[in-house]
Amino acid sequence: MTTTNEEVNKGGLLARTTKMQSFWIFVVLVVIIAFFTLMAPGKFATYNNVTNIVQNVSIWAVIAVGMTYIIITAGIDLSVGSLLVFSSVMSAKVMESMGGEGWTTALVGLLVALVSGVAWGLFNGFVIAKAKVPPLIVTLGSLSLALGAAQIMTGGLDIRSAPVVLQDVIGYGRFLGIPAISLISLAVVVIGGVWLHKTRFGRYTYAVGSNEIAARRVGINVDRHLILVYALGGLLCGLAGILSLSQYGTTTIAGQSMTNLNVITAVVIGGTSIFGGQGSMLGTMIGLFIPAVLQSGFVIIGVSPYWQTAAVGAILIAAVYVDQQRRSQVLRGGKPRTKGKQPTTKHPATT
Repeated sequence: MTTTNEEVNKGGLLARTTKMQSFWIFVVLVVIIAFFTLMAPGKFATYNNVTNIVQNVSIWAVIAVGMTYIIITAGIDLSVGSLLVFSSVMSAKVMESMGGEGWTTALVGLLVALVSGVAWGLFNGFVIAKAKVPPLIVTLGSLSLALGAAQIMTGGLDIRSAPVVLQDVIGYGRFLGIPAISLISLAVVVIGGVWLHKTRFGRYTYAVGSNEIAARRVGINVDRHLILVYALGGLLCGLAGILSLSQYGTTTIAGQSMTNLNVITAVVIGGTSIFGGQGSMLGTMIGLFIPAVLQSGFVIIGVSPYWQTAAVGAILIAAVYVDQQRRSQVLRGGKPRTKGKQPTTKHPATT
């Protein structure tokens, strides 16, 4: 009898696993990796290339943590690439004016980048929550405003004055053979995941995305929560800005045009519903590697980088379609909910 129960439990676990979108996204990722490994033997699956992919993903991962929270609330942020640029420009301008190369200058630059990102995030969140302007419109406007402000401050030219200490310790530094920038990114992902899945803030995030009206009825200050979520997204864009500055030694004013698409794609294909109320940090991290692996693989096998842009866009559309079909299936197959009795225990934060 014990053996039978164990077999049933294993079968149930397997069934639940195969129903998870993140599981199938992981399978897709493995297939893509296998394809490029076969197409470019001895070139793709190498230590240096894998390290480069992980290092390139690190900056996206920091932004994706904030984007996961935002999309779970049924929002969107198209301005993340511009916020990264603006934060890095503000930081670089301040550090350049200070003229130092030590940790004092670097820490001031870090603080400026974080404050710059938070300020934009608070602006986005306030307009969305209080003025009731759709997130798509607000963040599209912020995309242009932040990028335009960065270009005005620099004349469209990158600032190449990041302190050496930032580049040596964070940009090129390693610990046990692992890039320091990747370790920082991993720490952000772990903290963001724990905060999302194990705290009241995370539960409120799911509740707001699942049913905003029900969330208000149970006493959640939805407006304040939305402002905080977008502020978190801005904060992480600021951190990504200083990480980018450390890695490249320069601002990247013209180099972040695809950042919002890559990050949103990663979050959505990782299982976070564009309709809100569902998602996980693990799924986001799995989804994050798909555009990164495609980008690296296409370069190695000699395919035009324009195909990478097309592939990422196609994957995003496919992921949203799958999410919409899954949502429709649940609504058709689920039990009808009684008006005024929306259960607060069924959103993903409590499962």
